[in-house]
Amino acid sequence: MSKAKPIEATIQTSQTTVLLIDTGEVVGLLVDMGYSKKGGGLDRRPDANRQYFTLGRPIANHTYFIFPRRTPFSVSIQVLVTGYGGFLGKAICKRLLQRGYSVRGIARGSYPEMAALGVDCLRASVADESACDRACRGVQAVIHTAALAGVWGKAIDFERANVHATDALLKVATKNGVQTFVYTSSPSVTFDGSPQRNMDESAPYPTRWLCHYPRTKAVGERHTLDCNSSQLATCALRPHLIWGPGDPHLIPRVIERCRQGRLMRVGDGKNLIDTVHVDAAAEAHCLALERLIDRDSSVTGRPFFLTDGQPIECWQWITEILNLAKISPPSRSISLAKAYRIGAILEGLYTVLGKRAEPPMTRFVAKQLGVDHYFNIESAKMRLGYKPLSNRTELLQQISIQ
Repeated sequence: MSKAKPIEATIQTSQTTVLLIDTGEVVGLLVDMGYSKKGGGLDRRPDANRQYFTLGRPIANHTYFIFPRRTPFSVSIQVLVTGYGGFLGKAICKRLLQRGYSVRGIARGSYPEMAALGVDCLRASVADESACDRACRGVQAVIHTAALAGVWGKAIDFERANVHATDALLKVATKNGVQTFVYTSSPSVTFDGSPQRNMDESAPYPTRWLCHYPRTKAVGERHTLDCNSSQLATCALRPHLIWGPGDPHLIPRVIERCRQGRLMRVGDGKNLIDTVHVDAAAEAHCLALERLIDRDSSVTGRPFFLTDGQPIECWQWITEILNLAKISPPSRSISLAKAYRIGAILEGLYTVLGKRAEPPMTRFVAKQLGVDHYFNIESAKMRLGYKPLSNRTELLQQISIQ
């Protein structure tokens, strides 16, 4: 700090003097309630009239504020993104880099294209606590997207990936002085099979679950929010049915099931569902990160639903996806009640037989295809500044189907 010199001009407000300074390594801000200079440098002595901040929190004996956003200068904040090679993880990394953050990623796979963009890539499992400990060193923020998704599998596998790994990451993040933690959750953490119509974040966690994924994600979310404190600011985001260019999950899955003859309409297909474009979801993660860095009390410790803000009939959405692949939607249909019963029977059979493959129908899938599930995103708009993309039809037409 001895080389710190004032640059530009001071910015006067009614309560504070804000001075841009250059430490030689980063550009920062000194929020000063009684600014004085000595010998052309900064007066570093403790002063009762002066408050020093780093990442939005008072820190003793520090004389600068690392300004996290809304500045033309480069940002000296390193963000760890777990699952950085995934569909959402990649989009988040790209946006963080565009904003000037330093980005480190951890995932089981190798992603040289992300390294080429400037991501510090670590190849390891998030379930490996020692690897996460190393990944968190020198990091100021974590965005935790890594998870085991799916509607079928062993409880222990989901618990290991979605609960134990999250707990371990929270532990090592706290140990290493990480100050912000954004958890990628799912709207299914509130789903028990009942219709969800314009549901907001006041909805409680269910007492019954239709598969292990939403149950374990709910536990991970709850643990993350419970860890919110003055040392570690946390929040959770619940993006619903993420789609967009390069989608390896939702759109290909619908098309493949149709090609295999395993797709049929459940109920009348007029139930309303929500989706969210990957770019909007990634932007929301960046907005949440920045609100946490600012210690915005309207965001810390809260979950937020993320959608396109345009509920659409389930079968209409599926039909639009199939049209992209020039596939006619199947005419077969089944009642919701029958689909649910078949799902229950198949789950029982697959469990008894020890089959690892996903059954062609499950109770969770039947309900997801047959009942309303759309969400109120006013909280994300108001508290995060979230803006869903409005041109869904146009964006859908831009997707290339192999």
